[in-house]
Amino acid sequence: MNIYAFQSNFMLVVLVVLLAVKGFAFVNALTWSVEAYDAAGKLTKQAWCAITGLGFVAQLILISSSPLGIIHLAFTIAALVYLADVRPALAEVTSHR
Repeated sequence: MNIYAFQSNFMLVVLVVLLAVKGFAFVNALTWSVEAYDAAGKLTKQAWCAITGLGFVAQLILISSSPLGIIHLAFTIAALVYLADVRPALAEVTSHR
C-alpha cells in the first residue's frame, strides 16, 4: 500500500468530517431563538451564526487546502465550542420546539 495514497485518503476523510461538523453547528445555531441565547448567557445568536457560518463557508472556499491549516483549525475549535458548550446550554433553558 502506498503511504501517500493512505495519507491523501485520510486527509479527505478528515476534511469531510470537519465540513459536516461545521455545517451541523451552523444549521443548529440557526434553529434556536434569540431569547434562548440571552437566557443561556452566551454570545448572541447573530454572533454564533456568523462564527459558525463563516467557518462553514471558509471550509467550502478553501476546500483544496489542508484541513490542518490555521483558518480551518480556528473555525473547527469554534464549532466544537458551540457544540460542546453553547448547544447544551441552549437546550437546558428551552424546550427547543
